[in-house]
Amino acid sequence: MKRKIKGSFALFTRNGGFTLIELAIVLVIIGIILGAVLKGQDLIQNARNKKFINDVKSWEIALWSYQDKKGRFPGDSDKNGVIGEDAGDNIKTDIDNAKFINPPPRPVTVGSVNLYVFVGNDGATPARNVIMLCADDVDCTTTLPEEALNAIEAYDTSIDGSSDAAAGRVLAFTAAPTVVTPASYKYSGATGTYEAGSPKEWVLATLPVYKAMAYRFDRP
Repeated sequence: MKRKIKGSFALFTRNGGFTLIELAIVLVIIGIILGAVLKGQDLIQNARNKKFINDVKSWEIALWSYQDKKGRFPGDSDKNGVIGEDAGDNIKTDIDNAKFINPPPRPVTVGSVNLYVFVGNDGATPARNVIMLCADDVDCTTTLPEEALNAIEAYDTSIDGSSDAAAGRVLAFTAAPTVVTPASYKYSGATGTYEAGSPKEWVLATLPVYKAMAYRFDRP
């Protein structure tokens, strides 16, 4: 004979199902598991962002280290402080020849996304040297994916103190910078279109069409 469960919390017989208390415990456990999963996803994204920030900063460190050792930046053959303005400037060759113990990574990865580094100047007067990241290694016409934008947003905040794709030293290109030379990692002049207006977010509900990130690293 089935024994009935007495009390206001009984739903079924002992052989027929769970009590309300048992269901509540199960729901609490499920909530804890879901919270841990979501928190874990945040931790993974934060770890990716920190790795990305360190990888891009390693390029800046390499450029300044080269300047300290050689008296010029890589890709600055005439030693006037401007990278990539002369036809023979080759950032890749100079960095390879420097034989850094820990050379800067290329591509820089964010999860499953590869970002390709180019180094040059923005073509302004006076010219400012730029580290630029694109989602492809050919012509920078590929739109930066959301996974990359999340990391770039964190990088922008680490450099400028806040995230703004249209202001500060870290900026977005809305049209592809066309003068890039993959074989030499060289970017020559601001031939693309910088994001205009302020403030502009890197990550929105409708993702912006950003073609590259540019970091003007050698002057405020």
